[in-house]
Amino acid sequence: MGAEAGAAIAIRPRRSVLYMPGSNARAVEKARTLPADAVILDLEDAVAPDAKAEARARIVDTVKAGGFGPREVVIRINGLDTPWGSDDLEAAAGAAPDAILVPKVQTVEQLVTVGRRLDALKVPQTTRVWAMIETPLAILDIKAIAQAAQDPLTRLTVFVLGTNDLAKETRAALVPGRAPMVGWLSLVVAAARVYGVDVLDGVWNQFQDLDGFKAESAQAVEFGMDGKTLIHPSQIEPCNIAFSPPEAEVARARAIIAAFALPENAGKGVITLDGRMVELLHAEMAKRTVALADAIAARA
Repeated sequence: MGAEAGAAIAIRPRRSVLYMPGSNARAVEKARTLPADAVILDLEDAVAPDAKAEARARIVDTVKAGGFGPREVVIRINGLDTPWGSDDLEAAAGAAPDAILVPKVQTVEQLVTVGRRLDALKVPQTTRVWAMIETPLAILDIKAIAQAAQDPLTRLTVFVLGTNDLAKETRAALVPGRAPMVGWLSLVVAAARVYGVDVLDGVWNQFQDLDGFKAESAQAVEFGMDGKTLIHPSQIEPCNIAFSPPEAEVARARAIIAAFALPENAGKGVITLDGRMVELLHAEMAKRTVALADAIAARA
């Protein structure tokens, strides 16, 4: 277990994920230049019904044109049970983005349906599926939904929390600290971790309140989430900072990896480092910290 082992972990940073309305041509173009790890070009909530067809065409052209650099490009379609969903999925598939975000996923069957459509359209496996988790039924069946990631057909890679919709559907209050939702959010993270799915936190609605945003981002980090969805470019920098491991934590992680790599520590499950007991589980955690830090540095 050397330093090389830590670097071998493949991680794609998803700290800051910005929604951009597909109906706003200027915003869609601006998505190529912003320092977000990913952009979601939105055909659902941010687009009025009479503008959806035009927005769909604009987003497809934009994605096909490329120029997004290291940013992950995601298209959020309308639900397949809406008048626009099927056309959205086919158009998005033709654009071959990094991922297609499916709203209101609450059954495994929905993911299977999307996967079969993508396979039928011969979309390469490099286009993944992200799932919005935003209904009570999704929370209650989150283990089965997360387990669907083990089926290559579903292409499931990321959960995106829709906390506004969860509040609407459950009548829970959206309050600082999110006490009414703590159990739900923790359950989603637990299920995601079992089956290798990333988790992105929901949006912070008061985009001018950066202190509130920073507090909620810190809470998401404490939950163990991978990043946060955003509604305004001003949220990108504080979000990137919140979800990047601090320099001291990275230095400590490198020291742990190096210590376990020493010949005298070969085969040991527990060692002492700087007067503290360190276990193999800490070395595994350190590998991920270093891999994330290296992946972030590579983007700079």
